[in-house]
Amino acid sequence: MSNPNLPECGVARFLTVVNGPWATLIVRELLRGPHRFTELRESLPGISPHTLTSRLRQFETHGIVTRTAYAEIPPRVEYQLTPLGEGLRDVLNAMDTWGQAVPEPEPAITV
Repeated sequence: MSNPNLPECGVARFLTVVNGPWATLIVRELLRGPHRFTELRESLPGISPHTLTSRLRQFETHGIVTRTAYAEIPPRVEYQLTPLGEGLRDVLNAMDTWGQAVPEPEPAITV
């Protein structure tokens, strides 16, 4: 049974769920293990709290991330990849391999 909110094509579905550069970088950080919100923000310079919150909620909705709130004072919340999210490891490794193979652009010659 298909989800009417997601495209049928796997590539289009991937791009819908993991949209934007921050999404991929958040997954990269979570592939290293569970992180608290503040740890994620510190590891992603330039990301706004709003964007991070939005992406994490989207990942929860799609079953990529779990959010665990611990009954402690002060409160502690950790985000961790689910098995579905862990499946992105091969995708990110392939992206890294491809990105590392892209040569630096040749310097422009001025006359």
